[in-house]
Amino acid sequence: MPKTAEPDDLPKSAEKLICFAVYSASHAFSRAYSPMLKRLNLTYPQYIALTVLWEEDGLSVGTLCERLRLESSTVTPLLKRLESLGHIERKRGSSDERQVFVHLTPSGRSLQQHAPGITRCIVDATGTDIDTLESLVKMIGMLRDNLTGTESDPERTRGNQS
Repeated sequence: MPKTAEPDDLPKSAEKLICFAVYSASHAFSRAYSPMLKRLNLTYPQYIALTVLWEEDGLSVGTLCERLRLESSTVTPLLKRLESLGHIERKRGSSDERQVFVHLTPSGRSLQQHAPGITRCIVDATGTDIDTLESLVKMIGMLRDNLTGTESDPERTRGNQS
């Protein structure tokens, strides 16, 4: 059983808070991705959505939201923009028109060729080896899951170092 933190053990400055470390690292990742994604006319959230679709095309919007761990009110505008760029198509389900499925277009699929180079640049920029990054992904996933009361799907985090 984990040790309960005593008041004297708790961090007293923002620099020592885990939430600040994760928050500031997230912003640093976004800044690191930005120049590479700008050349592709993509934002970081759009790139991550495409990454999920490259793994499994034709997901429902609901499933995509689950995989991205975002609300549909956040994902819908992102999908509209990707559709206006010609990278995806949204199609209503044939058996249930309330469901909307997201499909890559040839343009969206072609962007996948850039992913390995982008990932390599980000991994190199961390200055950390792959084993350490994989451990960090697992640990941060565990923190997230503990905070949200959910359990991670190991297939979703497999091989995602950055």
